[in-house]
Amino acid sequence: MSATIIAIANQKGGVGKTTTTASLGTALAQLGHKTLLMDCDPQGSLSASLGYTPDSESVTLATIVQQVIVNDPSISNPIIHHESELIDLIAADMSLSGIETTLVNVSVDREYILKDYIDTIKDEYEYILIDCMPSLGMLTINALVAADTVLIPVQASFLSAKGLEQLLATIGRIKKRLNRDLKISGILMTMVDTRTNNAKDVIESIRKAYGKHIHIFGASIPRSVRAEESPAAGKSIMAYDPEGKVASGYMALAQEVTA
Repeated sequence: MSATIIAIANQKGGVGKTTTTASLGTALAQLGHKTLLMDCDPQGSLSASLGYTPDSESVTLATIVQQVIVNDPSISNPIIHHESELIDLIAADMSLSGIETTLVNVSVDREYILKDYIDTIKDEYEYILIDCMPSLGMLTINALVAADTVLIPVQASFLSAKGLEQLLATIGRIKKRLNRDLKISGILMTMVDTRTNNAKDVIESIRKAYGKHIHIFGASIPRSVRAEESPAAGKSIMAYDPEGKVASGYMALAQEVTA
């Protein structure tokens, strides 16, 4: 067994990256796949949304990246077993923001630091999902270099769709120079309000612009108040509202991903 590594990426904030990482990861676990979620955002939103806030003594992703940078042979174990959600988690906090600066100053192979760590654990999982920060900085580049595929959540709104071109250009550069095997698994439409013509127009325009070259997932994620409430409860939507339409959307996405 060697994990499929999926980076959940979009440089625009508020498009549902963290919700997608938590919910897709939990759905994959519910389907019987051993799954690890990695919080690669200094805001720590994924960690908090699963009910975990690191303290000063915690081993987080920042700890691991720092140990890999200095070639520390005694790598700490950062993995948290989240029994109720059936997933494992590597958490993050604000200390990761300093790592971004540190990575910029690493002279050799700085884009491969995260990959070096993931390579040591990927045989223990079927899926590793990386929640990327809303920027195209060094941490996101590390995630894309480590990944097999990129899943791109796009909110069904004009401004969200507008930023796609820049992300695709970055993915293209990384594929050309740093990770030739990198693929785009697809574009996921999130926060879809099917009652509005605007949402329908945006989805149609994305299908026309990108559908011939990039997979658009058949599953889409509807807008829901319950989904907005679940992070505050420290639960994925799969646990918070398992019978709801958002959980149903993410389970459909998990089935597409595994197919």
